[in-house]
Amino acid sequence: MHTITSFRAGLLPWFTEHQRPLPWRKDYQPYQIWIAEIMGQQTQMERVVVYFQSWIQQFPDIRALAAASEQEIFKAWEGLGYYSRARNLRKTAELLVRDHHGELPNEEAALLALPGIGPYTAAAILSIAFNQPVPLLDANVERVLCRVEDIDSPPKQSVTRKQLLQLCAELLPPNEPRNFNQALMELGALICTPKNPTCAACPVRECCRAFAAGTVNQRPVLVKKPDKINIIMACGIIEQDGRFYIQQRREEDVWGGLWEFPGGRLKEGETPEQAAAREIAEETEFRVIHLRPFTTVVHHYTKHRVTLHSFFCNLQNEQSTEPVLHAASQFRWVNQKELDSFAFPSGHRQLIKNMATYIFDA
Repeated sequence: MHTITSFRAGLLPWFTEHQRPLPWRKDYQPYQIWIAEIMGQQTQMERVVVYFQSWIQQFPDIRALAAASEQEIFKAWEGLGYYSRARNLRKTAELLVRDHHGELPNEEAALLALPGIGPYTAAAILSIAFNQPVPLLDANVERVLCRVEDIDSPPKQSVTRKQLLQLCAELLPPNEPRNFNQALMELGALICTPKNPTCAACPVRECCRAFAAGTVNQRPVLVKKPDKINIIMACGIIEQDGRFYIQQRREEDVWGGLWEFPGGRLKEGETPEQAAAREIAEETEFRVIHLRPFTTVVHHYTKHRVTLHSFFCNLQNEQSTEPVLHAASQFRWVNQKELDSFAFPSGHRQLIKNMATYIFDA
């Protein structure tokens, strides 16, 4: 690579001219940087901006977030997935109000002691919010540096990661850490992209060993991702006198605290219809009749690909509408409009969106 000075001299002016006008870049408030970083985990930037703006309008500061209910936070987070992140935001806000006068600390140890803040997020807050000379290494930066140094080993390997962190630290200018770290990430997002990078427009092309060697498309070295685990599920949308039954998942469950239509995984040899009726009985002791196929949706989380079959159904005649809960913390009977007030996992939210047309046409 050329000198560190020339790398900085190419990158920083490029960032000044081409950086995206992200809303948290207006004044770099620590609270906003924290929220943006948590939202940005495994989420495309376009979606982050939309959710961020809505979030800040509803929870403008740490004290407002600490005062919000878990359901308000889940509803605002709905669609971003990984709801433990939202729960940790609330826990951290409460701790910040209690122990830090409603402000984020500017020391690594204090940040790492907060729920949901790991080494990367702490470094991002210190660097971007507080302009401290702390190196940042995310997927975009990994890709840029693997190409700049033409590294022929996977970036997640411990030896490679140590090399990348050292390189980050060497490149980081002590007087402009905020802009430099953002510039590296922005370069990876806009120019040095995973596929078809725009090398002709790269401000540090002359420093890039992979460009000189013709190996840009082979860097970084990728490790094959494991295949998705397919899960087949079925649920019942129980309708009774114009209202629908929903239940809240227990805190310790996957998607704990969110609401759902009762259901679960198919057992061997079961049809989706049979599974829906069985799961409803096991979870609520309701006996349902008139199961009518509604729609099937597919959604993804972590390593799983979930296919969810759904059925409209009704309670058997003269049956109590009071369930015996075996898999939920509480329940509600709500009308169609009220469904929008509750936070649901992605698959169930897709069902609700489809219900509007179905009910309207019925």
